[in-house]
Amino acid sequence: MEEIRMYSYALLETGCYYLVQEKEDSPVTLIKITVDTDHCLYVTRYAESPVMEWKKKNDPIFDILELLSDDKVQEWQSVYNDEDAYYEEDDE
Repeated sequence: MEEIRMYSYALLETGCYYLVQEKEDSPVTLIKITVDTDHCLYVTRYAESPVMEWKKKNDPIFDILELLSDDKVQEWQSVYNDEDAYYEEDDE
């Protein structure tokens, strides 16, 4: 039987980008922790457009797949920003 891991947002550090899976069957999501309070974190979730939301530190995360290195963040940002420019051109 496979071991079930459960993490929480409390493990994540401000200013860092993570690839996470909130639930066992959910897709992999890129998030950035932007603000850390005593009980909560302000999280930016990157999908088609950024979604910002508060999460309680004890909210569960099924898996923290990876902490992105600065190089990988820059690589991702160049691709993500290029896609934004592509969609804006289509709107005209």
